[in-house]
Amino acid sequence: MKVEISGLRSGYGSATILEGIDLVVPEHGALAVVGRNGMGKSTLLKTVMGYIKPSKGNVVVQSRDITGWPTYRVTRLGVAYAAQEKSLFGELSVDENLNVGKGRRCPAELREEVIGYFPVLGQRLNQRAGTLSGGEQKMLTLAAALVSEPELLVLDEISDGLGPAVISSVGTALKALRAKHGCTILMVEQNLDLSLDVADDIAVLKLGSLTLEKAAGAAGLRDELVTALAP
Repeated sequence: MKVEISGLRSGYGSATILEGIDLVVPEHGALAVVGRNGMGKSTLLKTVMGYIKPSKGNVVVQSRDITGWPTYRVTRLGVAYAAQEKSLFGELSVDENLNVGKGRRCPAELREEVIGYFPVLGQRLNQRAGTLSGGEQKMLTLAAALVSEPELLVLDEISDGLGPAVISSVGTALKALRAKHGCTILMVEQNLDLSLDVADDIAVLKLGSLTLEKAAGAAGLRDELVTALAP
């Protein structure tokens, strides 16, 4: 599922957060937008997902202009969104949260595949999601997105609150499921190691504008990103 963002201006009320954003994520590709807190990363994803209506520009998904669409219409295209803030059904069990994204019980093979990346969830299937630790809730948020078999996976700071070992598991899961199921990934992150591990291309967002975009395998990119993200 190809994503094309052009001339995007977006924000909250009279406050403009994003100005003139142009990005392309090829079908089956993965793009990581990195930046410090307060640079507009979440605003970008919320605009793509229809939570915020842009004042200018377009969001096109698979040649379909979805600019300003309500979120439910965006998700029906095969888009899954793992938000930075809690987006689980706290009163439902882990098992029920894994099924709710499909509107039915997810295929056993896919379910076992995803749980295999986050074994602790397999030990918590009957536990209410709201009683999980913060890190476990983050894992469940991603797992619920993955079992919905999305064509486009939109991830907002998925590493936030996770330990290094779990972040490594997240990277492994995203790469394996992308290779097997061919989904496109648009992610925003502060964790450079995860971004470089998962993405084909990296873009830097600073004060609502893109300041750098390069292939993730470009020589010396990590040092360049550290400099670009310095206060």
